[in-house]
Amino acid sequence: MSAIALYLDEDVHPTLAAILRERGFDVLTASEAGMLGKSDPEQLEFAVRQGRAVLTHNIRDYVQLARQYAEQNRTHAGIIVSDQLPLRVLLRRTLKLLAALSAEEMTNRFEWLSTYR
Repeated sequence: MSAIALYLDEDVHPTLAAILRERGFDVLTASEAGMLGKSDPEQLEFAVRQGRAVLTHNIRDYVQLARQYAEQNRTHAGIIVSDQLPLRVLLRRTLKLLAALSAEEMTNRFEWLSTYR
């Protein structure tokens, strides 16, 4: 089982990526990928091509995208949504999710980060 590779949508603070990398996780931000200003469908398609699960605060749009992918029988590496949270809370919940699921288990999943308290 392999670890989840993350792609942080542009609305997720990039400090999270730095902290996760220090702990050995594979994380890429929208800024680093040159994806700032791209649409949510473009962000998800990029993550799919990269084999990365998306972490975003854009809940409404990604709920729709997850539904569309399921209806069209398209595969993604996972979609993780979260309310805007203080960085320490976001980090703690993200670490719990990363410890609980493998990349294989995350495939085509839609996860609410609030589940990982």
